Amino acid sequence: MRSGTEDFREFVSARQGALRRTAYLLCGDWHQAQDLTQQTLAKLFVAWSRVRAVEAVDSYARQVLVRTYIDESRKRRNHELVTAELPDSGTEGPEIETRLALMEALKQLSPRQRAVVALRFWDDMSVEATAEALGMKANTVKSDTARALAKLKGLLDSSVHQAV
Repeated sequence: MRSGTEDFREFVSARQGALRRTAYLLCGDWHQAQDLTQQTLAKLFVAWSRVRAVEAVDSYARQVLVRTYIDESRKRRNHELVTAELPDSGTEGPEIETRLALMEALKQLSPRQRAVVALRFWDDMSVEATAEALGMKANTVKSDTARALAKLKGLLDSSVHQAV
C-alpha cells in the first residue's frame, strides 16, 4: 500500500508546473507565482489525507491556489507601489508588446475576475468547473467572465490607440 507522502510527491511532480503557470496568470510575476504555488502545495500537504480522497484533486488544488492568490492580493493591496513604467524587458517586437499589454490589462482586473479568466481561458475549464473551483454559482462565473472580457477589450483597445 502506498503512503500518502508518496501520493503527494507524485501529484506535485505531475502538477506543479501547471499550478505555477496558472499562478503566473493570476499575479503576473514568476517569483510571486512560485511563492503562491509553494503556499498552495504546503496547504495541500497539511490536508493531504483528506484531499487525496477527493475525486477532483486538480480542481481542489486550483481552488486552493486561487483562494491563496485572492488572500495574498488583499494583504498586498496596501503595500504595493504601482509605477507607470515597465522595466526594460530587453526584447522587442509585436508579440512581446502584445503580451505585455495583455499582462498589464489583466492586472487591472479584480482578483476574482482574473481568477475566472485564468481558469476559463488558460486552464480551459468549463463554466461549471470554474464555479466549483471558485465556490460560486455558474451564473456568477458567466457574468464575471463577460465583465472581465469587456474590461479587457476596452483596456486593450485603448492601449492599441495609445501605441498608434
